[in-house]
Amino acid sequence: MRILITGGAGFLGSHLCDRMLAEGHDVIAMDNLITGSTDNIAHLAGNKHFQFVEHNVTDYIYLKGELDAILHFASPASPVDYLELPIQTLKVGSLGTHNALGLAMAKGARFLLASTSEVYGDPQIHPQTEDYWGHVNPIGPRGVYDEAKRFAEAMTMAYHRHHGVQTRIIRIFNTYGPRMRLNDGRVVPNFVKQALKGEPLTVYGDGGQTRSFCYVSDLVDGIYRLLMSEEVEPVNIGNPSELTILQFAEQINAITGNQGGIRREPLPVDDPKQRQPDITKARRLLGWEPKVDLAQGMQQTIDWFAPRVSK
Repeated sequence: MRILITGGAGFLGSHLCDRMLAEGHDVIAMDNLITGSTDNIAHLAGNKHFQFVEHNVTDYIYLKGELDAILHFASPASPVDYLELPIQTLKVGSLGTHNALGLAMAKGARFLLASTSEVYGDPQIHPQTEDYWGHVNPIGPRGVYDEAKRFAEAMTMAYHRHHGVQTRIIRIFNTYGPRMRLNDGRVVPNFVKQALKGEPLTVYGDGGQTRSFCYVSDLVDGIYRLLMSEEVEPVNIGNPSELTILQFAEQINAITGNQGGIRREPLPVDDPKQRQPDITKARRLLGWEPKVDLAQGMQQTIDWFAPRVSK
């Protein structure tokens, strides 16, 4: 297949490029590099099956030739990013999704939307199932990301129902691994950077809020399976193994041998208290579940970060 990956120079997008190339497909990575980096795809330079296009998908997208699939992963994706880039985040979720869906319709291509567990907001059910409509503050500081993704899901389903576009929607839960940005602002790079510097790890609130962490190779496998499936409605992909942020901090200190301990900060506004996917649907429809345990995945992630952290 010939596949377009928007956000293809980002953390997830670049790993998707690798997987699609490994499966024998031709890949076009499109990115405006606002949060992505060509460093993530530098190893693909010279690959005749790979092409990079620098472009902002909120502007009209033009590509010559046939296209079989579009994976729409363009978006700021961490709280630091979408709090600094609120308008851009809203535009890529709305205008960017509209443009990508229009291209899919014009080319007769399958379309996969990268949605997020953030559509569930600060959830009132636990774990989160795909039929839960969410508990989101639309005017809070995180609303620019949450609502951009909720709108993107609505538009994706509208194009499926009204125009017959083959669509897929993945709701991504916390994912980590090599190529995350050091200043990403999410908990994994924050903790790893602080631990490698011998600093105390910053835990917000009492640390009792929970998260579940999926290694990037597992997530990419779930994405590929969903793309190749016939499932139209959203599917959760993430690791259901849940732990508190405080437990996670203690694990990172133990793995790195960090003696810096932990320091507390106030909990940010609208920070979700619980985050755990119900992956029953992914297991049943895709035969998918995560394989990489946290200790193994974190060691690989720390090994990647280590030479990039200046002590």
